[in-house]
Amino acid sequence: MRLKYNAPTVLTFTLLCALIMFLSEKWLLNLNHVWFMVPGRSHFSILNIRNIVTLFTHICGHVNWTHLISNFTLILLIGPMLEENYGSKNILLMIVVTAFVTGILNVLFFNSALMGASGVVFMMILLSSFTNFSRGEIPLTFILVLILYLGVQFLDVFNSENNNISQFAHIVGGLCGSFFGFFRPSKKRSRT
Repeated sequence: MRLKYNAPTVLTFTLLCALIMFLSEKWLLNLNHVWFMVPGRSHFSILNIRNIVTLFTHICGHVNWTHLISNFTLILLIGPMLEENYGSKNILLMIVVTAFVTGILNVLFFNSALMGASGVVFMMILLSSFTNFSRGEIPLTFILVLILYLGVQFLDVFNSENNNISQFAHIVGGLCGSFFGFFRPSKKRSRT
């Protein structure tokens, strides 16, 4: 038996985030906050190239190892199946688009900074409910996952203030996953 790098996009993303976390804790203490956290509305400048970069890179930065592990437990569980179904390039594109959409909406609507891959996690959760459906159908699994995962996030937005978890990023990530599921054919479906 041999080890297989079975999901190159998901595994590379995971290893990159772990390396960033390691470096930011051991040698480059401001690395996460400078390059992997998108500032909120009041601190964001369109003229600052670092701010523009963080619209995409904030998904690689995490507050601590617990934050990283909680995100990547789900990413490593769901991501390989999605990568096999949609292809590595498509999953990478979905991750990048989700990062940008959550980053830009956070800058437009919130003063708080945004860091972490939670939006990507919720994108993958909602996208996974589309893995086995035919065009013209709405999977019941999608409706249930939408209610359970995003419903809780909507309730949490109104029940708590500044709890250091961006329910908004979760909601936006889930909406991105829903959009990708409806409009992005999987490799398996496009073959039939």
